[in-house]
Amino acid sequence: MKLVVVTAGLTQPSATRLLADRLTEAVTRRVAEEADVHVVELRELAVDIAHHFVTGFPNARLRAAIEEVTAADGLIAVTPIFSGSYSGLFKSFFDVIDNTALAGKPVLVAATGGTPRHSLALEHALRPLFAYLRAVVVPTAVYAAAEDWGGGGDAFTDGLGERIARAAEELAALLRDRKPGNEADRRPGEETDRRPGDEAGERLVPFEEQLAALRPAR
Repeated sequence: MKLVVVTAGLTQPSATRLLADRLTEAVTRRVAEEADVHVVELRELAVDIAHHFVTGFPNARLRAAIEEVTAADGLIAVTPIFSGSYSGLFKSFFDVIDNTALAGKPVLVAATGGTPRHSLALEHALRPLFAYLRAVVVPTAVYAAAEDWGGGGDAFTDGLGERIARAAEELAALLRDRKPGNEADRRPGEETDRRPGDEAGERLVPFEEQLAALRPAR
C-alpha cells in the first residue's frame, strides 16, 4: 500500500510538515498492512514547477514527484494558508497534474495557519480543488492553528489530536477498501462473479426476450 504525502511548507522546520507527519503516523497505525510512505516536499520543487509553466514540460525531478502522486493508493495533502486560501506553490503543483490522474483516489486534506479564523479555507478552497480533480476527499479535514500546538491533553484545548485520529481512520478505511478483490477496487463496468438474480437462483432474461414476450400473439 503506497501512501504519498504532499506538504507545501516553506520553512524548515515547518508546522505544515509537522502536521503532515502526525497525520501520516496516525494513518499508518490504522492500515491493515505496512504502508510504503513517500513525502513530496514542494519547497524543494518550486523552481522545477515554475520551469514547467514556462516550458510546458516537467523535468526529471518534477516528473518523478508527479508519478509518485498519481500512482499512490492514497494521498495526504497539507498546505499553509495564505490570504485565506492554499499557497500558490500548493496550487501550482496540482495544476501541473492531469485533471483525471487523481480520479477516485482517497485524499485527506489538511492545512496550517496562524489563526483559527482561516479554518474554513479547507472547505471553500481545498475541498473544491480535489473535487474538481475527482478525488475522494475524506469527510474530516484537519486545520491546525498556532494555538493548537500548545495542547497538553486537555479535552477543551487539545482538539487537534482528536481531529487527526478521526481523519486518519477515515482515510485508512478507504485505503483498506481499495485492496485488490474489494468491490471498491473494481473499475466501473468491470464484471463480478455475482449477477442480478443469482440470490434467488433465477436466470437473467436478456432484454430482447423481454421485448419478444410483449409482442401480441398472431
